[in-house]
Amino acid sequence: MTESELQQARSRKWRVDGRPIRRLEDASEFIESVGFCLIYPLRPPLLLPTFIGAFAGSEDRLPTVQHAFSDPRAQEATELIVRLLRERAAYEANLFEENNHFLVAGSVFPYFYALVGERNPKQAPKAGARSEYSQLAVDAFEVIRSRGPISKHKLRETLGGELSLAALDRALAELWSKLRITRVDYSPAEGASWDVLYRWSPDAVREGMNLSVASALSALISKYLDAVVAAEPKEVETFFSKLVPRSRVKEAINALLAAREFSFVHVGNRSLIQITPPRTPSGSRDQKALSDSPRTRIATRPK
Repeated sequence: MTESELQQARSRKWRVDGRPIRRLEDASEFIESVGFCLIYPLRPPLLLPTFIGAFAGSEDRLPTVQHAFSDPRAQEATELIVRLLRERAAYEANLFEENNHFLVAGSVFPYFYALVGERNPKQAPKAGARSEYSQLAVDAFEVIRSRGPISKHKLRETLGGELSLAALDRALAELWSKLRITRVDYSPAEGASWDVLYRWSPDAVREGMNLSVASALSALISKYLDAVVAAEPKEVETFFSKLVPRSRVKEAINALLAAREFSFVHVGNRSLIQITPPRTPSGSRDQKALSDSPRTRIATRPK
C-alpha cells in the first residue's frame, strides 16, 4: 500500500471525498460505518474522522470547536447530530479536552460503555475526599434522575439561580465523563437537555455492563482500525489511552496480532497494522472462527 492509496481509502471512509452528508440517513450510515468520530478536529490532530468533515464533504478549512460558532456549517451539522441523539442512533461522550464532544454509533456504544461507564449505574454517586464527584455533581445527578430529561436552564434554576454556568458545566462534565448522564436534546432557548443514561438507553447500558473490558477493548480497536484503514501501533495506543491504561492497549494489540486478526502492512517507510484481509475461498479460515472474531462482533450484533 502506498501513502496515496492509504489517504484515498481514508477519504472515502471519512466522507471527505466530495460526498457530503446532508440527510439523517446519510449521517446514520456514516457514524455506523466509522463507529466513532470527533465532531470537530483537534489541534494537534488526532487520527480520527470528524463529523463536520463528513458534513462538509472535505477537510478544507474545517472549524475547530473554538471557531464553530462563526461557521454556518457547524450549526447545520449540530442539528443533524441532535436528530441522531434523539433517535439513539448515536451517543455523545465527554472524552477529550476543549469540550470537543465525541460521537459514538449506537451499535458501538455498549462496547464503549464497558470501558468507561459505571458497573452499577443506578447507585447514586457520592461526594467525598476520595470521590471523583463534587457535591454539586451529586446534587445535579439527583435532580436529573428525579426530573429528567431536563434542560440545562431548568437544572440551573432548580439547583439555585445564582449558580454560575462554569460551575454547572464542570459538574455535568464529571457525570458525563463516567456516562452517568447523556445529552438527549438541544434547543437554542433552553440549551442542552440531559437524562440519566440508564433510563434513556437501558438496553445499551445493560449490554455494556455485561461485557468484559478485554472483549470490549478488542472489538473497539478492531473498529478503530476499520475506520482509519491502517495505523501505527502508537497511534492506536494514543487514542485508547484516553479510555484505559496504555499497557492494556498494547496487550490487546499483541493478542490480536498473535491471533492473526491484525497484520502488518508497509506504507512507505512505516510499518502499520491493519485488520487482516479475508483470505480467498480456496484458503479461507473456518467461518465460525471468523464470525466470532473481535473485528466482526460489532458489525454483527443485533440492532
